[in-house]
Amino acid sequence: MITEFQRHLVALDRHVDNATRIDRVAQLEELKAQICAAQAIDAADLDREVRAEHAAMGLPKDKYGVGVAAQIALARRESPTAGQGHLTLARVLVTEMPNALARMQDGVLSEHRAQIIRRGITHLDAIDRAAVDTALCANSKLFAGWSDHRFETETRKAADLLDVEARLRRNKLAESQRRVTVRPAADGMAYLTALLPLKQAIAVKATLTKAAKWITAGEPRTPAQYEADLLVERVTGVSKAEEIPVSVSLVMTDLSLLANDDHPARIPGYGTIPAAIARLWVAQSARTKAWIRRLYIAPTTGELVAMDSRRRIFPKPLAQFLDLRDDRCRTPYCGAPIKHHDHIIRSRHGGATSAEDGAGRCEFCNYHKEAPGFSEKPINGERHTFETRTPTGHTFESTAPPII
Repeated sequence: MITEFQRHLVALDRHVDNATRIDRVAQLEELKAQICAAQAIDAADLDREVRAEHAAMGLPKDKYGVGVAAQIALARRESPTAGQGHLTLARVLVTEMPNALARMQDGVLSEHRAQIIRRGITHLDAIDRAAVDTALCANSKLFAGWSDHRFETETRKAADLLDVEARLRRNKLAESQRRVTVRPAADGMAYLTALLPLKQAIAVKATLTKAAKWITAGEPRTPAQYEADLLVERVTGVSKAEEIPVSVSLVMTDLSLLANDDHPARIPGYGTIPAAIARLWVAQSARTKAWIRRLYIAPTTGELVAMDSRRRIFPKPLAQFLDLRDDRCRTPYCGAPIKHHDHIIRSRHGGATSAEDGAGRCEFCNYHKEAPGFSEKPINGERHTFETRTPTGHTFESTAPPII
């Protein structure tokens, strides 16, 4: 439902002078902060009420509040991870950061900067968190003109003064979360990211940079290209980066592969690449150790063939089918990598282990849809669309993305 206030915002008078435009930008920024404060209060109150309901239902204590973050994410049209982050901030603002919440209600502190403070004090106890909130946000004149970096620095400084031991514990926790991730980039490229302890990250980069300084005359690669290739060679043990043995699934039409059609190919979990690049990869695979699994679809329908199973657990071929069809978690606005293969209509309620009743999910969404009051049902088998109903009666639809 569009409110009168929303209509007013959409129908702003555009025939004004520039000074008025700047004034409105400033006023709307203040309004954004105030709206975020109101959202936080509603989210925290929802969480409190649902936890009370779950306690009255006799659920285990560790299940209190399950599903709240998922509902908030759907309402905000964002991923469950972002929804959980919003809920966490809301709880902290209402219970432990009253000054920050007040400054948001004043319109002078954004949700983003409140989140910076919240993340910088997670390792402190409740008393110290409140002390940092008072030190930084009791008076808005203190942070006037601060950048995001200044907020991070001042938060860290205030926290370190209160509990040095907590800072050391947080460092050990951070080191335990070191990892390597991959995310797609344009033009058949990808970002390989390593989260490492600072001294290790510096050492890795310094080693690559030092090696690149010894590039001989006639080397066609730039120092940056040389460093990238050297990283691949040293990690994988191959002598040349382009000879890396790979296993890649390419979903493409036969016309794209054999008739120079320009319809893009897709790498499940990463996205599309131009047909010309896909053909190049296939050609190169015949000359190197690379193995390209070609998966064809009909160019007229774009459909894969469905499969069924009598087992509760999705067998490997059917699970692979769900991975290819859904590509990412099917919960609306999520898009996280698929970790589980889930029944839309729960198996205990008669749901079949089939392509129609199956969906790819991330771990978070698969568990949170089991919260009391959530239900789902298929509504369009041809395009594989299903409906999610939340405990408050709101409904959201999910339709499988085009294969390519």
